[in-house]
Amino acid sequence: MSVLRCIGILLIMLATGCAGLPEKPPLPVENALPTAATTPLDNAVAPREAAHPDQAGFVMLDEGRKAFAARTQITRAARRSLDIQTYIWRNDLTGRFLAHEILAAADQGIRVRLLLDDLDSRAKNDLLLALDQHPNIAVRLFNPMTSRRGMLGAAAEFLQAFHRLNHRMHIKNWIADNRIAIVGGRNVGDEYFTASEDTNFADFELLMLGPVVREASAAFDRYWNAAEVYPIALLNEQPPLTLLQVRAALEEARANALGSRYAAALQQDNAVQQLIGGQAQVYWRHDYQLVVDAPDKHRRDDVLDKSSVLRALLPRLERAQRELLIISPYFVPGKEGTALLVGLAQRGVRVKLLTNSLAANDVAAVHGGYSRYRTILLEGGVELWELKPEAGPINSSLLGSSGASLHTKALAVDGEMLFVGSYNLDPRSTALNAELGVLVDSSAMAQRFAEDFIRHTAGTYAWRVTLDNGTLQWHDDSDVKTREPAASVGRRLVAWLARVLRLDPLL
Repeated sequence: MSVLRCIGILLIMLATGCAGLPEKPPLPVENALPTAATTPLDNAVAPREAAHPDQAGFVMLDEGRKAFAARTQITRAARRSLDIQTYIWRNDLTGRFLAHEILAAADQGIRVRLLLDDLDSRAKNDLLLALDQHPNIAVRLFNPMTSRRGMLGAAAEFLQAFHRLNHRMHIKNWIADNRIAIVGGRNVGDEYFTASEDTNFADFELLMLGPVVREASAAFDRYWNAAEVYPIALLNEQPPLTLLQVRAALEEARANALGSRYAAALQQDNAVQQLIGGQAQVYWRHDYQLVVDAPDKHRRDDVLDKSSVLRALLPRLERAQRELLIISPYFVPGKEGTALLVGLAQRGVRVKLLTNSLAANDVAAVHGGYSRYRTILLEGGVELWELKPEAGPINSSLLGSSGASLHTKALAVDGEMLFVGSYNLDPRSTALNAELGVLVDSSAMAQRFAEDFIRHTAGTYAWRVTLDNGTLQWHDDSDVKTREPAASVGRRLVAWLARVLRLDPLL
């Protein structure tokens, strides 16, 4: 199809308008299935909960393969329900493998609820629609598009309904039998589980036990039943693929995955068995808080009303006395955030921050927004590191994907409190995207995070950014550079445009 014809079709679609979302009929409210004493997870976890009344248990998942193994193992151990919520689900080795595991669970009679953001899911519409045909699998989409196929339809719809479609669900929440949950920053895909040869992600999650799991289930239910969420079948006239076809494809994908080097390494990981058996390190804490944004946050006016996560974090940040450690892959602090961090530094708090360099950031425009505040932060006493790019290629985009090497979203205050979640310190996470996070008062967990911070900011992995007579410098163990290191001309141009056009509210 010629470019002129594509433009013509797009103009016709814009002139005639895209059809609106179908009317959503009243749906019965569905909630998480209650815990019992009937499944292996019930029998394994309940005694541990009883030994720590009114406490939540946390396991830190800071390594990709362990995170993948944990998902696989709790999915296989489930006997009652799987509630899974995510922003991205890749159609790659780990994505297909986990899809097969979910289908196998449904075949055993387990109720599966799969809640996905539609920005990524639309490209996998046919596969998801086929899975939804399974009597034990229900697929719902957050803030879906009307058009289900084709780039022109998506482009036209974004132009017409940008305000609605710019609001996305960025939450990650994986719950088995209402007994074990995994929350944090990881989507489903090879790079998030360090299965890709081209990427070497740094990411961070919490595996949770105890009453906090029921809170995570309540957060899931809030979205599952939200007005912004549609059953996938309601958006499609007829499934183009059958469940039988998808089952065959996933069986083949699983067979191929079992022969991979990555699968062999997974077979040696028994993290969940150790957890259930009592050998794994579990941090049991009374003082924790799970916070989740409202599904309709973009319709609210006040910034703290929009962001439940920021509302919980802000008082803890303001009370910092000694040290604040932040890892945020997308970091656009704005005037208020910059003033907060500089104010802390100037009253003696050591503020240390790691974000992606321009060369490592998959969204170069975000780096443009961050760079507007970089000199002010350094002059104010904030210490900055920027992660180096990985060895392989980076899939760059303006709107975002996830090809950067740094994906952790976490911070620690005074070596006493740890926050882990899906929330970036940027305007999009604050005002547009729905986010979830957990705050835990634990010096041991904060110390573990501090050790990760030191490792990731070593000269091998990151540049220390400083000012010398007003000139920015990037230092590692062997060299000093005076311009954005390893960044292509195209990246520099996109970052410059974002900086000059002041696109912060969209980043």
